[in-house]
Amino acid sequence: MSPAATSAGSQAYNELDASKLVITKNTKPSPVPAIEDRKDIYGSKCTDHMITATWRSSTGWEAPELKPYGPLPLMPTSSVLHYATECFEGIKAYRGYDGKLRLLRPSKNAERMLMSCLRVSLPGFPPAEFEKLIYALLAIDGPRWLPASESGSFIYLRPTMIGTQQQLGVQTPNEAMLFIIATYLPPMDAPAGGIKLLTSPTDMVRAWVGGFGYAKLGANYGPTLRATSEAKARGFNQILWLYGPEQFCTEAGASNFFVVWRTREGKTQLVTAPLDDKLILAGVTRSAVLGLARERMADDLEVVERKYSISEVMEAHVEGRLLEMFASGTAYFICPISSITHDEYNAVVPVGDDGKGGPVTEGVKSLLRGVVFGTEDHPYAVVVAEQE
Repeated sequence: MSPAATSAGSQAYNELDASKLVITKNTKPSPVPAIEDRKDIYGSKCTDHMITATWRSSTGWEAPELKPYGPLPLMPTSSVLHYATECFEGIKAYRGYDGKLRLLRPSKNAERMLMSCLRVSLPGFPPAEFEKLIYALLAIDGPRWLPASESGSFIYLRPTMIGTQQQLGVQTPNEAMLFIIATYLPPMDAPAGGIKLLTSPTDMVRAWVGGFGYAKLGANYGPTLRATSEAKARGFNQILWLYGPEQFCTEAGASNFFVVWRTREGKTQLVTAPLDDKLILAGVTRSAVLGLARERMADDLEVVERKYSISEVMEAHVEGRLLEMFASGTAYFICPISSITHDEYNAVVPVGDDGKGGPVTEGVKSLLRGVVFGTEDHPYAVVVAEQE
């Protein structure tokens, strides 16, 4: 609930309102890097503009601003720098083969952003207004930074909220800032031979029941970097995070994890971890994978959300029933997994040298590509109106 004015003369609380967006266009826009020059600036070179909105507990949200990309005003005592009062989203905008710009279920990102904010005591907002700000940034920067000539490509948006109260002390921040930026990320190609996973060290855990693994907080990611770096030094791409004495499979790196296996009764199943214990992120790509698989592949495939252990995966491999594995996420899209190493046992499934996975992996990936690039008409895709 938003605070309300309780006495005469007190200030009303303002909700986030995209219709109040103040636009100041960049008069010195940056050159747009050529496609072949982008590999060195992925995630660092941003588009011409960003959106910011300031919040105060006493008055609510100020009018959001779309303005030239640049530094944020942040004092050394700001809450985010000391107490991890921060959350973010990852959203891709896709340039379709019909020239249109699309988002994949942006309402899901807006709802998850709100949930993450509330989990870390940052202010709430109407999700629809958050969505409108995403559209506003894309309307201006989309045509230039992702032109119609670059069909089949995408640009990445990073909405973030931070606590900005300038006072040390463990407390709910009374000031915050929302900002939205856009940048390029690497193409959605799988690594040659697929992803190689190493199961998580026994003395480390990514998330726990009652924690915040389900929210998209920066605090979820930093503590995983050491294990990931150590795995990469051994030739692996990512960590498969296990949980509890049962060693349940949760996430592959920062992505949702899927297996395709044949049950002992002969059924082919697509299996992924559930959301009910709040251990994993409710991925937007994950939900699209599950939805499309149930819609289009149900005749040959049973889609299952349940807890399952690494022992079950290894047993399926030993018995010849482990057919495919893949990771899904905004960054990875759909990426085949070629192996999992656990307790010195290496479970390998066939992945082509070109990074192609098995029929379920490639089928899901093809369906999802069709949705986001406009060759598959589906309500999951939302077209963004752009300025001429």
